[in-house]
Amino acid sequence: MTNDQVVVIGAGFAGIAAATRLANQGYRVRLLEKHDSPGGRARKFVAEGFTFDMGPSWYWMPDVFENYFSQFGKKVSDYYKLVRLDPSYKVVYAENDELNIPANFEDLKLLFERVESGSARKLEEFLSQAAQKYKVGIQEWVYKPGQSIWEFAQPGIINDLIKLDIFHSMKKHVAKFFKTEKLVRLMEFPVLFLGQTAEKIPALYSLMNYADLVLGTWYPMGGMHEIVKGMVALAEEKGVEFVYDADVSHFQVEDNTVTSVFLKNGKTIAADIVIAGADYHHVDSTFLPPKYRNYSEKYWDKRVLAPSSLIFYLGIDKKLSGLNHHNLFFDEALEPHAKAIYENPDWPEKPLFYVCVPSVTDPSVAPEGKENLFVLIPLAPGLEDTEEHKEKYYHLIMERLEKLTNQSIREYVVYKRAYAQSNFIQDYNAFKGNAYGLANTLGQTALLKPRIKNKKLNNLYYTGQLTVPGPGVPPSLISGQVVAHEIIKNHFSKAHQN
Repeated sequence: MTNDQVVVIGAGFAGIAAATRLANQGYRVRLLEKHDSPGGRARKFVAEGFTFDMGPSWYWMPDVFENYFSQFGKKVSDYYKLVRLDPSYKVVYAENDELNIPANFEDLKLLFERVESGSARKLEEFLSQAAQKYKVGIQEWVYKPGQSIWEFAQPGIINDLIKLDIFHSMKKHVAKFFKTEKLVRLMEFPVLFLGQTAEKIPALYSLMNYADLVLGTWYPMGGMHEIVKGMVALAEEKGVEFVYDADVSHFQVEDNTVTSVFLKNGKTIAADIVIAGADYHHVDSTFLPPKYRNYSEKYWDKRVLAPSSLIFYLGIDKKLSGLNHHNLFFDEALEPHAKAIYENPDWPEKPLFYVCVPSVTDPSVAPEGKENLFVLIPLAPGLEDTEEHKEKYYHLIMERLEKLTNQSIREYVVYKRAYAQSNFIQDYNAFKGNAYGLANTLGQTALLKPRIKNKKLNNLYYTGQLTVPGPGVPPSLISGQVVAHEIIKNHFSKAHQN
């Protein structure tokens, strides 16, 4: 076996990153995507003149993107234009009670001080610690493949673990610095991206506050899909072949090796190495005979999943007031909503929600004089999402949104599309309809995540949000690079002789 032909399944961030890294090393790479366009959860669609990003809407950790493109002698600006949002986002606590989070750090300290006396100094101390966690966590640890305990057997690693608060909860960590409920909720908010409550997320992830409040919130003009377009352009420049409408049905295995990938359209593709960037559970439980699967159904049922979501894509026939690009609505208590996600899965009675209005920043995503709205409610995975559920929660949320912003919106809706658990399953084969992957709890960190390499097959690897390093766009981008590095390290290729 020459290990020359790599087949990657899934053209999301992880799949494209892995494909590009390997193609750059001389491997022949074919990337299979079940849809007619790339991006995975970061696809886009156009309707009635509105351009909607289907999934990710927050651009954090700009250094991760710059580092990715720089490997190939490129810059982010070669592919898309970034702008920093200011305010970064708005937090709405009640009618006429809100905070606009400024991009400027000195302004941010003044805001904290107005809310809680003495908190400006505490913010500096909190973020100084968070900066160190970011340096170690994002610039070092997340690039480890999680294959062996020896990856962490380095001098000083135990001291690092203690300093990084990996054994303490985010909730307790925040409480050491801030007492006012407004600031506590603001500082706990970023861990929602990691798929659990602050009680269950290690305090290590205060590094997310550094990403949020120091590195800033950015936006690629044209939408988040512009990142995908840039990555695809780079991948094709390196020789990656993209094959769309290529829905995989199963693998052929011989001598503990995946030799072929079979598509539902009847085509067969030979492979020396296979990278599964599609849903890990789906690949493991559907594409492989039982004896070659990495994990049992019992194992998967015990995993703690990040939430799913109910999303509404709305086109509004007027300009709106009182909304920023990003808006977090904390006008109801978090605890009952969190319990409905993590403890007793059910549709929440009074959900918190998030509204993105990219047309505030980017006129290209909506017709002139109109507004583009992305409304998201975090939900437990695995719930039944009937049309009745969707319609009920549409009116529940929109009524609150109209009241909190003091304007009529529903009567101006000219385009509406709902998207929930069943859609995530249909489009992405998402395990239980999850939207973000596995929660980053202590029991699901690094070595304790599903492994990036199949334990029984010598040429099957996994990448994406259900393996290392975890959920989110930057981690998925890193995941692809990590798996590519493992393949380059472990598999000899004739391409390297040239």
